[in-house]
Amino acid sequence: MAKTYYEEFNIANAQKLEALLTELPEFTEEFFVGIAMRTSVLTRINYATDLRIFFDYLIRRVRKFKDVSAVSDFTLSHLNQVQKRDIEAFLVALEAYDFNGKILKNTEKGKARKLSSVRSMFKYFYNNEELDENVASKVSMPKLHDKEIIRLDDEEVVRLLDNTEREEKFDTKHQNTYNLNTRDRDIALITLLVGTGIRVSECVGLNIDDIDLEKNAFVVTRKGGNRSVLYFSDEVNDALSIYLPTRAARLKKAGIDDEPALFLSLQNRRITVRAVENVVKKMTRTVNPLKSVSPHKLRSTYGTALYRQTKDIYVVAEVLGHRDVNTTKKHYAAISEDIKRSAAKQVVLREEKD
Repeated sequence: MAKTYYEEFNIANAQKLEALLTELPEFTEEFFVGIAMRTSVLTRINYATDLRIFFDYLIRRVRKFKDVSAVSDFTLSHLNQVQKRDIEAFLVALEAYDFNGKILKNTEKGKARKLSSVRSMFKYFYNNEELDENVASKVSMPKLHDKEIIRLDDEEVVRLLDNTEREEKFDTKHQNTYNLNTRDRDIALITLLVGTGIRVSECVGLNIDDIDLEKNAFVVTRKGGNRSVLYFSDEVNDALSIYLPTRAARLKKAGIDDEPALFLSLQNRRITVRAVENVVKKMTRTVNPLKSVSPHKLRSTYGTALYRQTKDIYVVAEVLGHRDVNTTKKHYAAISEDIKRSAAKQVVLREEKD
């Protein structure tokens, strides 16, 4: 039986993590085994990536470790010698850090993630009584400034859908020919993303059998592997109904009868996350070139529109697949503004007189 998209995705990530672990000190294996049951493989990949840079910094830039020739030679005893100021200096160095010949530039968010990874490791070994002190816990998190939340307004959504449906919109004949070959797919793709708010990974993972046009419903695999039934509008149904026969005709012409993926590349294989991101960026540039719009921004657009229709933050959280409603409020600032504005209208200081 063929592996599903998510099985292949998890296998690829497990192999990526295994390769990263070979570049870390041997004692860190205990840490990654210890957190395996409560973290996703993607989280552990992020930890391994961040810790690789941290150990590289220690042996190259901290004088007390100048005799450690390679990251693989760094021991738990060495880790016990790391001081608070070493970690703080590491965060400063991350402004522009030379790693394997590449300059890595970290924003406040990037620094915060790396510190979080370092903190997790120190906490683990300290709780297991393998470190004398948890010095990482004494390092303050970088202050994170709120970023402007970019989304499309109602008029821009209309223009996006209209432009996606146009047959000719680009500067060259090659671009327009390519667009004709992918037009039905791209219309369905954009309409589904902006009309349901699903994540790009969820969109890529959809199979043809996940779609039920009669019920305007589809099954999506969420983060962590949970499956949820979501619903879409008639407009999304129309776009999918046009695309599906085109998809079937392409596969038949290529002699392929066992491809389960809903959205296909021109090679008649499952479309990639990067390809979806490129489609979204290409189409949204025709709407507003000043806005850098990713699939996640379309998710923000849908989440905000859904709240303004329902006025129910819990419905929005459920549809978007947020486990914590605070995540919904955090990422969709306009929702919080609407909540505050609505609450203010409920307070009456003076009753109207007859």
